[in-house]
Amino acid sequence: MDKHSKACHRSLPKRIILVRHGESQGNLDMAAYTTTPDYRIPLTRLGVEQARTAGEKIKVVVSEGERWKVYFYVSPYERTRATLREIGRAFSRGRIIGAREECRIREQDFGNFQVEERMKAIKQTRERFGRFFFRFPEGESAADVFDRVASFMESLWRDIEMRRLEQDESMDLNMVIVSHGLTSRVFLMKWFKWTVEQFEMLSNLDNCELRVMQLGPGGEYSLAIHHSREELQRWGLSPEMIADQQWRASATHGSWYDNCPWHLDSFFGRFHDSESSSSSEEEEESSHNHSGD
Repeated sequence: MDKHSKACHRSLPKRIILVRHGESQGNLDMAAYTTTPDYRIPLTRLGVEQARTAGEKIKVVVSEGERWKVYFYVSPYERTRATLREIGRAFSRGRIIGAREECRIREQDFGNFQVEERMKAIKQTRERFGRFFFRFPEGESAADVFDRVASFMESLWRDIEMRRLEQDESMDLNMVIVSHGLTSRVFLMKWFKWTVEQFEMLSNLDNCELRVMQLGPGGEYSLAIHHSREELQRWGLSPEMIADQQWRASATHGSWYDNCPWHLDSFFGRFHDSESSSSSEEEEESSHNHSGD
């Protein structure tokens, strides 16, 4: 790794932690959406407890060394902001660099769901036709969420590159994104270049469940540093996706395509072993066609 790469590596967050909000009243009873706007749905008592426990878990993860700090991004919904408040109880003020409300990591817009039976019917339809491209009436598809999450990630990188997060190279920076289940899965999809088919295999995060992306020695982020293979399997990652995460855990930054041929194979099938074998097959096919004239 050259000097420039080492400097860039030092300025990167050591971890990017995705956390879903605690149990909300809507998770407990879908009828809540018929009387309360989605963005105002509160946490349940259990959700508050889950958020406090999540704060303690995050603190254990990030406090490996003596010099570390945390920066938070949070969805503007009541249930995510309340989750952040409870998570924050685990940290002293000196450990928190800052927090920012970020509208682009909000929940998928499900449209105007005031009729419970209609909501259930439309969600059943989504299950039959696939989660990624199905767009809710007056609402969003997961593909729409992908577009705004991609925009958020561009801003996130600018924040890092322009040192807006007050990065001290002697400090481990930990970025925590308090958001929603589908939004978090879309974030991972975009980050790791997963396909739509791979996205459809993923299971949703449980309330206040964490996904820890940790920076490896080669400058790549991986889920396999903090999480076990069994966890990745339970989340719906295929053997190829898990192998990719394991490679990223010790990979050299920038060599992804050279070391992940399965990604190309999923698009093109079997390649010729060499240019010469390809030319020979083409000549043989041409000769065969001419012999039939």
